Amino acid sequence: MTATTTTDVSHIAPREKAEILSQALPYIRKFHGKTIVIKYGGNAMTDPVLQQDFAEDVVLLKLVGLNPVVVHGGGPQIEDALNKLGKKGHFIQGMRVTDEETMSVVEWVLAGEVQQDIVGLINAAGGKAVGLTGRDGGMIRAKKLRMLDKDDPAKEHDIGQVGDIVSIDPSVVKALQDDQFIPVVSPIGFGEKNESYNINADVVAAKLATVLQAEKLLMLTNIRGVLDKAGELLTELTPRRIDELVADGTISGGMIPKIAGAIDAAKSGVNAVHIIDGRVPHAMLLEVLTDQAYGTMISSR
Repeated sequence: MTATTTTDVSHIAPREKAEILSQALPYIRKFHGKTIVIKYGGNAMTDPVLQQDFAEDVVLLKLVGLNPVVVHGGGPQIEDALNKLGKKGHFIQGMRVTDEETMSVVEWVLAGEVQQDIVGLINAAGGKAVGLTGRDGGMIRAKKLRMLDKDDPAKEHDIGQVGDIVSIDPSVVKALQDDQFIPVVSPIGFGEKNESYNINADVVAAKLATVLQAEKLLMLTNIRGVLDKAGELLTELTPRRIDELVADGTISGGMIPKIAGAIDAAKSGVNAVHIIDGRVPHAMLLEVLTDQAYGTMISSR
């Protein structure tokens, strides 16, 4: 990841800039002091221009009084690292089988390369980011994920050091927020015997948003949001409607854990969960500080 030049807004007339700021003011006032958890992934993590947009958005949200917390993924980067080592990834029901050697690579890539790139981007944009894993401050306690066979629930697959969250202690995140830092969290937890676990980043973001009593959970993706069978954007969803979309196959694959985490967060007190298109420049600012819908909002109602 490398920083690029700051977005050029010189073509916008002063009157238009003032209008944009005046429209954002009610949202800045409404969300001042509130926590926003951001799941960072997809094209926004790999396109240099979008990386810069993301970093600027996070810094601006912090400067206007919100408290952003970033949780990042890194599947493509892990796959690249494994390929360089000559280790072929193995998946069961869409989940990466994570043996001890693979777990070492996961930790190195997520908590090292990817996390530090994100921290560097935010700091270069004028923020003060600090990288964390679930080990820091005893934040994410985990246990081995039990994966039942989708066709035969009596059968269980061993997928290694893939974790299920037992609990999250947000103390270290809150301490950093109080000191005006921006936490950047890698989705790695630890078990009873100090073993490491790789955890789905969507699940970590949703659970962290819940325990922090976040105002919003923003999940950046490579699609416009949740689409119906005709490819049209569904701007609002309820749990009942989501059940229908899963049943008829409209929602499937990697979108299922993302949606499940979103529903859990919405039911547990997070006021709004947004699945937004990370390919849109400054998508987060547009979602948080304007009345435009740039994805799908999920509510518990």
